Amino acid sequence: MENEQLLPFERNRFYVGKLLTSSDFCSEQTYLNNKRRFLNALMFGAGVVCGLGVYNLDDVSLIVESGAAIDGAGREIVLESAVIRKLSSISGFESITGDSALLMLRYREESVHPAYSVARNERVDAEYEMNRIREGWELFLAEPGAVAPPADTEFLARSELYADSDFAVEIAAPGSVSCGERARGYITVRKLSEAAKSLSLDCTIHTPAFTNDEGEHVLALKTEEITLEQGGEKRFDFVLAAQRQPAPESFLLGKASLLRFTVDGETKPPLADLTLKVNVVDKPVHELIEQAVGRVNLEATLGAANAGAVCLAELLLQRSKNDYIVDKIEERKNYIRTMAAEKLRREYASYFVGRNFAAPVSGEPSPAPPPAGTPPREPHYAGGVCEIPLGASPRKGEVFFSDEIMHGLGGGNIHVTVGFDYIVEAGRDGQPEKMSIYGDAELFAGESPQIAFARTAVKVYPERGSFVIAAALTRPTNFAVIVLRWAAIRLPFGDDKLLPRRTADMSIAALTPTVVMGMRETHFFAVAFKNLEPCTLTYELTERNSGQITADGVYTSPAREGVYEIRIFCTDIPTISTYAYAVVKKDLGKENDEERT
Repeated sequence: MENEQLLPFERNRFYVGKLLTSSDFCSEQTYLNNKRRFLNALMFGAGVVCGLGVYNLDDVSLIVESGAAIDGAGREIVLESAVIRKLSSISGFESITGDSALLMLRYREESVHPAYSVARNERVDAEYEMNRIREGWELFLAEPGAVAPPADTEFLARSELYADSDFAVEIAAPGSVSCGERARGYITVRKLSEAAKSLSLDCTIHTPAFTNDEGEHVLALKTEEITLEQGGEKRFDFVLAAQRQPAPESFLLGKASLLRFTVDGETKPPLADLTLKVNVVDKPVHELIEQAVGRVNLEATLGAANAGAVCLAELLLQRSKNDYIVDKIEERKNYIRTMAAEKLRREYASYFVGRNFAAPVSGEPSPAPPPAGTPPREPHYAGGVCEIPLGASPRKGEVFFSDEIMHGLGGGNIHVTVGFDYIVEAGRDGQPEKMSIYGDAELFAGESPQIAFARTAVKVYPERGSFVIAAALTRPTNFAVIVLRWAAIRLPFGDDKLLPRRTADMSIAALTPTVVMGMRETHFFAVAFKNLEPCTLTYELTERNSGQITADGVYTSPAREGVYEIRIFCTDIPTISTYAYAVVKKDLGKENDEERT
């Protein structure tokens, strides 16, 4: 393939009396081509600009639609019309060994249009020379692992936890996390050998500047036995919440004694203690991302894509007696977003009512980050566990209060709900199991949960970003503390100061609050909205074994008589709610028949 080298740039210097030769004109073309391709690669990247759909023509033939693409070196690849190819005629077919292959497209030049050579000499004795260079293309097949992965950058902090001839285990997380934000990391297990071995891990990692979903400064990761093929990989994600104060020298720490790896039943030691530097910084997320992207050097940027080819599709194959058959085609394109298609993109986006999918394209400015203190347009969530001491002789009816708890969502209108946390010593599999009860715990009294039964209420301080829980005992108890799990949600309003006035007159009501129905019958609970735009609703049953209800509000009664309660509330504003009731009778169908008679 010709002209793959883009750098360094070198252009002609013209001066009076310069003798121009063919090399000078070639240098002029090379300079202009390489400049354009350099900008293509940096500004657009590699991928499909338009078209290039791949479809089955029959079991052994493919059709590739017309289209355009840019490869990793910035070269334009254009299919001016659709092409049909037999699978066996595509380059690389003979090297297929598995049950799938990637259909790739690459740039190719060829010399065309022979012309008589006037200036023949001893070195060039050809009578004819090719007068043009045609910029073309070529399809070929590659193994699924042949496409180079994206270049690694410094955005992720990584550390190898375990390695032997069979497995490699690595942990990775963003090297810098904004104060108060949640960040995702992962542990990757890769299989290196063909040996039929399994691996399991049980790791406890301390996170001094981060907390898990339970509000603890620890990350516990445990897996069952993992079995992979050679070259296979499995990833386990985790999420940690950064503290609200900067910590420029924070680490994820794991002692070797708490990093346990088991290969085929045999315990293996880790490589060393884990010390993974993950800083908490006082910068917004968008700034961290822009810095990380901008720091990627030129070699990594230009080498991030497979420079010689663009992937179009993965072909899932079946081996017949004498040939391969194309069983299925799965798209594997990376599309390049262009300004030329923005009008069409906006037209398509208009069919999705109420949403704006027209994100900025290359050349357009990115939207400015929201001003500091602006409430989010979508709910933010937080949660944790608190304990309320009951003293030496707690009495029925006595009220106890928690300390002031910071929920971490900042100021504004926050809805907080609390439930009782306890442990069942013998769960479904005979092992201890953690349970939580939200709402009226008395409804589960028959199961004898190990809790201090109490009524609860929450007082929220919008300006301070905190709340206090009150609990009034409904029964005498021997417990020394009440263990409560709390969950906080930010209500999705742009101006929190208007929230009391906005929600005061808002309500929902079931159109049929009480319905009489037979066993195993269904009923849809429609809802009317007052001073409120129709919104997403959540339906839930307040008692166990009281039937079933779908996310759309279709209730199916149980096979026993009774009166069953259904709670309906706005998903984004749980405080706006209503109740409906189903009266289930055994012989309702017979009664209706008698009435008609």
